[in-house]
Amino acid sequence: MSRTGKIAGIAALAGMMLAIGILGLRERPAPPPEIVTIAGSEGDEHLASELDRCATLTMPDSSCEAAWAANRRRFFRQDDRKGARP
Repeated sequence: MSRTGKIAGIAALAGMMLAIGILGLRERPAPPPEIVTIAGSEGDEHLASELDRCATLTMPDSSCEAAWAANRRRFFRQDDRKGARP
């Protein structure tokens, strides 16, 4: 391959990378999922059943993501402290 051909190939590759970068910047980010707060023993039962249902799913589900987030908050007790440090 000649030197001119290599330069043309690199320029074409750089142009495609630039175009993909510009298209990526044009898209708006997805909104964050809603935060679901479940409290009390009734909430614990509902959360457990929701997590059981989510464990069998193979596709992403926004309600499952919210349930896992609520479970993490409950596990780390982030709802009780409200930002207080131990």
